[in-house]
Amino acid sequence: MTSSKMKKHLGCFIRTISQMQVCPSAMSPCSRTVVRTYVLRTNGHKSAIQSLYLRRCPLYISPCWLQSAGFFSQDAFIVSTESANANEQKTANGLLNDQTQSSRPVTEEVTEPPSGSMVTAATDRSAGEETDKRSVAQQYFDELRKCASPCDVLDLVSRYPISSKYISNNLTTMWMLTKRLSEDQRRYERQLMFEHPHFSQLCQCAMQEARYMWRDDLAYSLHAIVRLGVPQNTRLVQTLLRICQERLNEFDDRSLSVVASTLQGMEKCKNVEALQTGLQLLVEQRIPKISSLFMLQTMMKCMGVDSPLSLKTKVENKILSQIDQLTFPNAYHMFSALAEMNFRSLPILNACSDKIIENIEGIPFWRLLTILRSCNDLLYRNSALFSAIADYAASAFYMWDTKQVVLFLSAFENLGFRPASLMDAFAEKVISHPDSLILKDILAVLRAYSVLNHLPEGQDQQFLQVLNGALTSYLPRIPNVDLLRAVYSFCILGYLPQPALDQLLQDEVLHELMTEDGQNLEQIEMMLRTVNICLALEGHSVPRPAIGLSVEKQSSPSHSHFPEMQEVLFALLGDASLFRSNVKLTCGHNIDFEILMDANRTVVPSIEADQPGDDSRIQRVAVLCVPASALCFGSRHPRGRLAMKMRHLSLLGCRVVLVHYPEFQKLKKDEAVQFLKGEIFPSK
Repeated sequence: MTSSKMKKHLGCFIRTISQMQVCPSAMSPCSRTVVRTYVLRTNGHKSAIQSLYLRRCPLYISPCWLQSAGFFSQDAFIVSTESANANEQKTANGLLNDQTQSSRPVTEEVTEPPSGSMVTAATDRSAGEETDKRSVAQQYFDELRKCASPCDVLDLVSRYPISSKYISNNLTTMWMLTKRLSEDQRRYERQLMFEHPHFSQLCQCAMQEARYMWRDDLAYSLHAIVRLGVPQNTRLVQTLLRICQERLNEFDDRSLSVVASTLQGMEKCKNVEALQTGLQLLVEQRIPKISSLFMLQTMMKCMGVDSPLSLKTKVENKILSQIDQLTFPNAYHMFSALAEMNFRSLPILNACSDKIIENIEGIPFWRLLTILRSCNDLLYRNSALFSAIADYAASAFYMWDTKQVVLFLSAFENLGFRPASLMDAFAEKVISHPDSLILKDILAVLRAYSVLNHLPEGQDQQFLQVLNGALTSYLPRIPNVDLLRAVYSFCILGYLPQPALDQLLQDEVLHELMTEDGQNLEQIEMMLRTVNICLALEGHSVPRPAIGLSVEKQSSPSHSHFPEMQEVLFALLGDASLFRSNVKLTCGHNIDFEILMDANRTVVPSIEADQPGDDSRIQRVAVLCVPASALCFGSRHPRGRLAMKMRHLSLLGCRVVLVHYPEFQKLKKDEAVQFLKGEIFPSK
């Protein structure tokens, strides 16, 4: 036996002796099978250390349990369709490969095969005990596979001695059984689990055995205990965190990934911060030795958001050095990996985007949604990628349910990208099946269509009426804040939902809204002002106040926020008195630059008419300088509030000139003058 193997076996021997000291009583639920040693022989029989090693290491887990139980997915990074956290799901899906490896029986290495004539009765007894042990393990895992609730697993605990491998599988199975339940069911099952008489026994054994568990069992036990809802400040959780710190150098990449995903959902404390720091140091040491992009992505999960920029840069350089090895699965996993450590690497993201566009047909719904959400977290915008995803979604959305499409629309709304074809197709579905929308869906759809300023061409009124009818059915039980949000979204789209408006304008509803918490009060006031302006300018069933085009009186000239535009207007018009900047109207809107023209399209001084709306011969040109965020990404299409403002100014008799200001700033002065001349003095 080589020196390294002897050291390994000797270490296992010392660990086993230590365990026997911790749990000396054979009647204890945490006790192990008594280890028998045999006299050292030279004829090929097991040595004492080999016997102890084989007693400690082998464990048989039925392959049928891993393959057919239905608890684990073969897909490495699938996202749960329920409310389970995405990081939980990724870790759970890694259980298959990892537990299969850890559960294979350890085969001993014998230098000289034993002679048939030298087989003793002691060897026969040892083989028989080993068979009996495997038979018990087989029976245990067969019963564990049949468990349907955490309490079933705890009932099983009382009938079998608890080893470290049993603890890990018990806890992991309990977590897998609860994670797919609804929130109410999960809460009920957890309550029963905490009250079960054998739960505290299992936790006590986990705490005692943690120091002697194999690395994967320790990592998965910590992960399952945290996900099962055991309070973080308990001695059990803190003990597991501390032992993970002590044995961190033993962990392989998979175990590090499990620990890292566990820490992501935990509150900051000394043990969590220490373990996170240790993970980052270990990752930094291992980066140069990693040759697989998949393992690099696993390491990226371990780094966390708080990892130093220098470490993130090292990972980026390592990935870029292997970017020619980028595969399709690597590409879509890279988005979430970069998002988890909050690092926007444009070269990596652009390369991954190209790979995804080439293989868009092969990506399932949940992966596409994860990509969009990761882009939003990273503030990454790629119009080619978004267009490819939107076009594919429009062609495949008939295979998705309403909830999935609404999630997709919300993701695009957060990105500021307007998937016109998808929104048109979904609008048709809503018109034909309005009952498919619940209140949560109605609010999300109204927000997406209003923020992105999109209505189906030729069916806009029908679509809004269907949404109004769906909302009306929920009015008796809708919260006031949600009612205001719905009415606000309708107003942005230029539609006044009369039943919802009548309920919103009741004194008790308005009073309750204005007494909301300070965090929401500012947003509530903004939405109420917007509704009021829309009622004044677009209302037909209520008296319309004479807002007109009156301008607020200003005590001093208003300073322009757009000096480049002011300079170009002066060069174009030749006189500063022919335009005004930052004009505020009494209706609540403001105009960045105002130019007055007579019937012959001749510019007249602005100071000659404070209320040109009273003179039909005078037209007001409203020049609006807008940032990129006011337009849908990758287009000139105005977003919701800007579109509403343009609509209102048109109702007030203004001709609106829209200027994309960041692009305007890139023009040379001569080009800028020619551009404004074409917009202010069109040929037709």
